Amino acid sequence: MEIRRAATVAEVAAAEYLFDNPVRTAWAERFLTAAGHHLLLAYEEHAENAAAPVGFVSGVETVHPDKGTEMFLYELAVAEPYRRRGIGRELVRRLAALGRELGCYGMWVLVDTGNDVALAAYRSAGGKDDGTCSVVTWDFT
Repeated sequence: MEIRRAATVAEVAAAEYLFDNPVRTAWAERFLTAAGHHLLLAYEEHAENAAAPVGFVSGVETVHPDKGTEMFLYELAVAEPYRRRGIGRELVRRLAALGRELGCYGMWVLVDTGNDVALAAYRSAGGKDDGTCSVVTWDFT
């Protein structure tokens, strides 16, 4: 497995099947060029000897005047056939390492209630569930 930072819209588009919705070129370009936005892709070699994306993690640096900068783990995905191989854990670890390199004081993620697979991946990567959060949302669509 190889993990590298996405640098082009073409790389993001090649991983489109891992995302919840189709990749929009303008949005992908905006994400890739925005300061503090990070997308790491995991690649596996296939029979054809061509590396293909099998997972990703995205993170966004958030800054607050009295707290400094922390990394928000926005999303993690691993293709079904590649799950339970440590790919998700390694993607999270790499994002955490990037956050440390960038001077972030911590990293956090929101997890859907009952998503035990995600919780297991985050815990195996060193995260701790503090059990104190509720999520309040606004839908602007």
